[in-house]
Amino acid sequence: MQVVIHAGAHMTDEDRLIACLRDNVETLSPCGIHVPDPESYRRLLRDLMHTAQKTALPADARDSVMAATGTPEGAARLVLANHGFFGTPRMSVGGARFYPAADMRLGLLGEIFAPDGVALFLGLRNPATLLPALLPDTPFSTVTELLRGDDPAHLRWSETVARLRAAHPEVPVTVWCNEDTPLIWADLLHAMTGTGEDMPLAGEFALLPEIMTRAGHQRFAAYIAARPDLTGAQKRRVVAAFLDKFADEAAIEEELDVPEWDPGMIETLSAHYDEDVAEIADMDGVRMILP
Repeated sequence: MQVVIHAGAHMTDEDRLIACLRDNVETLSPCGIHVPDPESYRRLLRDLMHTAQKTALPADARDSVMAATGTPEGAARLVLANHGFFGTPRMSVGGARFYPAADMRLGLLGEIFAPDGVALFLGLRNPATLLPALLPDTPFSTVTELLRGDDPAHLRWSETVARLRAAHPEVPVTVWCNEDTPLIWADLLHAMTGTGEDMPLAGEFALLPEIMTRAGHQRFAAYIAARPDLTGAQKRRVVAAFLDKFADEAAIEEELDVPEWDPGMIETLSAHYDEDVAEIADMDGVRMILP
C-alpha cells in the first residue's frame, strides 16, 4: 500500500485539499484509494509519535491506525493529511530552519507504516507572507520572537527538502508553491490520489473564485459545464485563458505589515524564495508541481 503524507506546510491550504478529496470518496473508494476523516487519525498518530520518541513504537501501531481509519483490506493507497505532522506552528521554525524536526518525524511515520511505501506531499509558502501568518497560532507577538533572534533571510525551503531527502532517500517528495494552488488544484488532487488527470473529480476548480472576478467565474463555470470532455491539459489552458482576462488583482495582492522588518526584507525573502523553488525543482527524488 502507498501511504500519502500531506504534511502542510502550515498556513497553506488550511485542510481544503483533504476536504475536497473527502468529497470524492465515492469515486475514489472503488479504485482502492482510501481518504479517511482526519479526526480518526490525527490525535492517534500524534500520540504514537510521542510514545516512540520517549520509549518505543508499539508493535501494533500500524494495526491501530488501520483500524481507526477504517482502511479496507487490500487498499492500494491511504491519504493522510495534517499540517501538524512535523510540529506545531511554534515549532515550524527554529535554528534558522523550517521544521527542524521534520526528518525525525518523517522517520517515525515511516516506522509506523514500515510495510508500506510512504510518499511525502508538502506545500511551500513565501517566508515573507508565511512568518507573519504563523504568529496568531503561536505565543509570540512578533516575527523576531518567533524566530528567536534568527535572521529570516537565512531560512531556506531547499534546506528542509534536502534534509528530508538525505535522511529518507526512499521517500519520494512532491512539493508546490502555495501561491500557485488555485491554478494547480486539480493537479494536486490527482497527484495525491494517484489518479489520471482525465479522471473527473468534484471540486477541481474550487479555489478559482478566490482569484477570479465573479462575472469571470460565472462565464468560466458555464464554459466548462458545456464541455465535459475536456482533457486535463485542455482544462489548464482554459483556466489560464480566463485568468488572463478575469483575474481579481485585489484578491491576488497580499498586504504585509511587519514593523520590525526594514523595507528591503520582503523583497529579499521573496527573491530567496524564487531561488529556492528553482533549486528544489532540480533535486533528485522531488516532483515540483507547477502551473
